[in-house]
Amino acid sequence: MERTGRPRDPTIDGAVLDATADVLSQVGYARLTLEEVARRAGTTKPSIYRRWRSRPELVLAALVRRLDAGSIRAPESGCVVCDLVAGVEVFVTAFRRTPPGVLGALFAECGGELREEFMSTLFEPARRVVGEVVERAEGRGDLREGLDRDVVVDLLGSFVHYRALFGHASMDASEVVVTLLRGMVADPTRFARRKHRHDLSLS
Repeated sequence: MERTGRPRDPTIDGAVLDATADVLSQVGYARLTLEEVARRAGTTKPSIYRRWRSRPELVLAALVRRLDAGSIRAPESGCVVCDLVAGVEVFVTAFRRTPPGVLGALFAECGGELREEFMSTLFEPARRVVGEVVERAEGRGDLREGLDRDVVVDLLGSFVHYRALFGHASMDASEVVVTLLRGMVADPTRFARRKHRHDLSLS
């Protein structure tokens, strides 16, 4: 968020965000303190507060920097299976780059404008990528017309969220994609004849 006053020193900004990410990885969100972040960054707690108004805002900034979600682009190979698998991997990568337990705890402490920023910077980029893949596949005639794109995206994303939360099984993107495609493809016979980089059967 924008601040007024003297220009921010990007060197300090980067050191604080790096320190925040390191502390998160080592002790988690609940035990992260601004005192420890300041110590590791070689700065002071007031200096941090001049840049970020709260611990949730600081942690959100550190996660956005680590995930670099704004650089994510939707795959476009023409193969709906391959592109959807790659899209789901965006969700998987986001979870693997985030220390366990951080996202839920952070979201619970975000309110108002900060919650909107959480959604737009951490949540929406991955959904946008998968949504674009679904839209292109539907446009090519690979998927049934009239699919609720948001529902499809949430089905794919919730698979990753569920398995990341409970850790009871692997997050094999191809497995969930082919399961959903059984009910989504426009013409299963034509689809089965096409070659895919993934050895998956819709029968």
